[in-house]
Amino acid sequence: MDDSWNDPGNVKVEDSSDEDFVPSLHLRTVGAKMDNLEELTVDEAVLDFDMPDPSPDLDTLPDDQTRVETEDDLIGKKANITYNDNLLSLVSCLRLPVQNCKYVDKVSGASCPGVQPFRVDLKPRGTGVVLYWYCTYNHLVWSWNSQPTLRFKMQGGDFMLSTNILLSGNDYREVALMFKFMEMGMVSESTFFRIQDSYCKGPILKYWEKTRAEVIQRLRQKEGVVLLSDGRMDSPGHCANFCTYTTIEQESRDIVYIDSIDKRMCGGDSVVMERECFCRSMDALLPDLKIKEMVTDDHPEISALLHPEQGKYKGIQHSVDIWHAAKSLSKKMRQAGTEKKQKEILLWSQDILNHFWYCSKQAKTEEHFKMMWAGVMHHVCNKHSWDAGSCEHEPLADDSQDKPWMTPGSEAHQVLAGIVLEKQWLTQVKKFINFRSTSDLESFQNHVMMYTAKRMSYTLDIYKARTCLAAIDYNKHNRRGPARNKDGHKMYRKSYNKKTTTWSVYTMKEKKSYSYIPEIQRAILSMRLRSGKGLPRRATTSPDDPEHLGLIAPVESSPTSELV
Repeated sequence: MDDSWNDPGNVKVEDSSDEDFVPSLHLRTVGAKMDNLEELTVDEAVLDFDMPDPSPDLDTLPDDQTRVETEDDLIGKKANITYNDNLLSLVSCLRLPVQNCKYVDKVSGASCPGVQPFRVDLKPRGTGVVLYWYCTYNHLVWSWNSQPTLRFKMQGGDFMLSTNILLSGNDYREVALMFKFMEMGMVSESTFFRIQDSYCKGPILKYWEKTRAEVIQRLRQKEGVVLLSDGRMDSPGHCANFCTYTTIEQESRDIVYIDSIDKRMCGGDSVVMERECFCRSMDALLPDLKIKEMVTDDHPEISALLHPEQGKYKGIQHSVDIWHAAKSLSKKMRQAGTEKKQKEILLWSQDILNHFWYCSKQAKTEEHFKMMWAGVMHHVCNKHSWDAGSCEHEPLADDSQDKPWMTPGSEAHQVLAGIVLEKQWLTQVKKFINFRSTSDLESFQNHVMMYTAKRMSYTLDIYKARTCLAAIDYNKHNRRGPARNKDGHKMYRKSYNKKTTTWSVYTMKEKKSYSYIPEIQRAILSMRLRSGKGLPRRATTSPDDPEHLGLIAPVESSPTSELV
């Protein structure tokens, strides 16, 4: 309608091969009378051809039939490894339910004349693959995804793989390397961390609080509970960034509380992290439980907090793990036995340690312990009866000892007396007579490494989620029965101790069932389905994240170019 269109140079060169091509409209009146034309509304317009069906696209193709709408559409579904060549071989034997291309030009209404056979393209997508069928005119006829899809086109397999890497305690880079060796597709690293931060950590922490509440509710029925507690650093020495403090109930061996702290929350001092974690644990447990006894290692700051007169938590009996006490005693004797005239102490050290364990187990009062404990000084001199008492063992034969007896008053005997009868040592007797052991805590802390390897780094939120997963795993499988063979007999396994050069045997336990995993998976998937939005473009940090307190390194780094 503009005279400028009379000039061919103003007409744009257009590509009609484009799938979305719409030709420009050039309308000229050529002298026709336009003044008396009747105006019609859209409702009154009449078209002289049938409206074509909309062109198929990825939103209307059959892959939407596998859209994940509920948790049951994905949780517990079986999956397999499929090779692309085998998949293409299968596709070559298939016939689509459509015989011809359904593409219709949006302007002219002309249908595409393309018919079978269609060309098949295979495109990897994350851990899955998408098959596309194209006609000879390059129109998309059909598509099929090897995985069910969530809203906003996220593949279900990608989501579940990212979730289960965390739930199984694995590390992304190790799994990605394995997939690389297998020539398999893998979720991108950024996608994995965003799924982990956005959907996984919340349900894991919530499930832990649920299971912990069940344990607390059961223990509230007791008049007084005995708790075992100990801390674990994420790396050895003073370079630790995190400290995890775990508390276990003595009888059931259930974990009642676990907490992790970043050293930036303690002013950057890793030395005080264990004390801070202990205080946080006690403050959380005291309102819920009647604690009558706490069993820890011989940590001086924790001992001060539990001091019967001046401690912050006075009124609670403090016991020391018997293994740590024996280790401290062994260290003193080993150090003293290195001197030339004190070699006899080394020869008797194991017997003295055995006697310490015996006294701790048998003694009922401090006085009884001290009387039994002091008797070792007579025993090592081959004197088994004295004015204040006597040894409790059977009479010894002359050839029963494979080591020389000590001479009373000798240098070795006097040094040993300084260790055995040390005043500070004897003041700790009240912490030994209950004969408590935190060996289960040591076992759990070794188990934590399955979820938080010391050579990996984590944010505090993810570190907490992983330690809570370890605690859930421990509590759920704490009371497994012994493994049995087909005949119903218990199964055993041998173990060699390099330190004592002896073999021992222990009973094998039933395999873990991990029955709680589907419930956590459902909670994570439910959070994704009900979020109403796609995956965030970047991971977010909580307001109380210690990253807001600054970098772990006390000195700010120079630009990389300057360091290079």
